[in-house]
Amino acid sequence: MKLRTLMAISVFGAIPALAQLAALNADGVTMGHVHLYVKDVAAQTHFWVDIMGGKAAKNEKISLIEFPGVFIMVNPTAPTAPPAASIVDHFGVVVKDLPAEIAKWNANGLKVEQTGTNPMQRYVTGPDDIRVEVFGDPNLAHPVEMNHIHLFPPKDDIRAMQEWYAKAFGGVIGRRDSVARPNVGAWIQTVDLPGVNLSIGASETRRAPTKGRSIDHIGFEVKNLDAFVKKLEAKGIKLDEPVRSVPASSQLKISFLTDPWGTRIELTEGLAPKL
Repeated sequence: MKLRTLMAISVFGAIPALAQLAALNADGVTMGHVHLYVKDVAAQTHFWVDIMGGKAAKNEKISLIEFPGVFIMVNPTAPTAPPAASIVDHFGVVVKDLPAEIAKWNANGLKVEQTGTNPMQRYVTGPDDIRVEVFGDPNLAHPVEMNHIHLFPPKDDIRAMQEWYAKAFGGVIGRRDSVARPNVGAWIQTVDLPGVNLSIGASETRRAPTKGRSIDHIGFEVKNLDAFVKKLEAKGIKLDEPVRSVPASSQLKISFLTDPWGTRIELTEGLAPKL
């Protein structure tokens, strides 16, 4: 099985260029951003821009770091804990030249791990103990792209989590080979949304919520946020915060909810800078 298929990036078509997100699905949803709570914004910006290959950008007064398929946002708030032991343990990207990236990480004194047998997979740990899983794909259209978010509900809740994300956001339930141990029948259950694969691992215990941790929340961009949240509420999904405008950007509206396992989710409309 080819790595590109294995990672399920192309399920909804190619990831677009910078400043753009993947096309919306039929429910009007696509991957939007990962929001980090950090001690040192400069250190995080150095990691994500100079080392990981992102691009600093602005949506009016809002600072963003662009990657094809996702934005990284950093909030200068000291996190309560690292992502480890949280429901969202890490997220992953795919790079065109993994050996070159490994050399760069080592030159910058970063922690680099290989946890399985796949030579095209590594973990690199950035500031605030944010662990990023990285896959190599020489056929990638860009130097780096968004790949997946890894969630760890209790093992008996995996199917329920898949069904919840399918119900809430129109995700497509599936499974993929374990990239760390390919072709050995080690399956990871998944939900595919435009621009991202939600990979669902099994935890022996119920993990802590994301709120306040280094990975505080994940974000989905939606079409017509006001109408979208009404549909969520009609499905019995409650919001943590109602829809509101953001003073720092005249085009941006947001709302928040939390999945049943503690993953904080921001819904946005108008996150990407205007081209």
